[in-house]
Amino acid sequence: MELLEDETDDALISEAASNVDRLNRELEQWELQQMLSGEYDKGGAVLTLNAGAGGTDAQDWVEMLLRMYVRWCEQHGYKVTQTELSEGDEAGIKSVTLEIEGRYAYGYLKSEKGTHRLVRISPFNANGKRQTSFAGVEVMPILDSSVDLAIPEKDLEITTSRAGGKGGQNVNKVETAVRVVHIPSGLAVRCTEERSQLQNKEKALALLKAKLLAIAEEQRLQEIAEIRGDMVEAAWGTQIRNYVFHPYQMVKDLRTGIETNSINDVMNGELDGFIEAYLRQKNQLTESVSA
Repeated sequence: MELLEDETDDALISEAASNVDRLNRELEQWELQQMLSGEYDKGGAVLTLNAGAGGTDAQDWVEMLLRMYVRWCEQHGYKVTQTELSEGDEAGIKSVTLEIEGRYAYGYLKSEKGTHRLVRISPFNANGKRQTSFAGVEVMPILDSSVDLAIPEKDLEITTSRAGGKGGQNVNKVETAVRVVHIPSGLAVRCTEERSQLQNKEKALALLKAKLLAIAEEQRLQEIAEIRGDMVEAAWGTQIRNYVFHPYQMVKDLRTGIETNSINDVMNGELDGFIEAYLRQKNQLTESVSA
């Protein structure tokens, strides 16, 4: 009889501990979502990866990052659509754009914007030398029709081209791809996703507006940091994270100091630790200026 009572007590204790863990996780998730108070944080995101310095290794690095982000999205139940892809000359990917749909996708992923550095023994070097390569990650919100950002026509340069790649007659003979350049800033976007030139133009303009809004948000953060007296390391074009495969294994975020030796887990989409640390740091920065 006592044995049965002990087993019942153990089961109740185990269930209680499990419930406490679940409540703690839900509380942490709720706290993080309270930090996502930006105008577009609750919506979807457009994620663009571009190969930087490093030649073929950098293009291979983009393909590795693409897999990492797709895995992260799958783990969080987000819908991922690839809208643009430029393959590498020998291997890998020069650039790729994803549309990620789901609640708070932009709020979480905007922490990934910046330069990601890879150090490893290059599989493309016959001498087996260590290679450093870079990839840029750009994150923009998906805008709905209610967002009104007027861009003067004179500030735009719009050109068309063939979509290219494999496909039918429409792909090969009709100029459906649209490239839009914002002349004052030099920002450029290209859209080939849709079947008509008009649809691609509308899509490209929406992406351009999103890019301009994302930059405006970064400028606001820069101003906050200048008031506080330090630099915002999350600005586009700066190195935010190192991924070292050799001579040791480590992933380290240079903004928050968070690091892990579980590099395989990270490359399989385990990014929440880095994202959460960045959001908490950003929230503390904003609160310290407001105080």
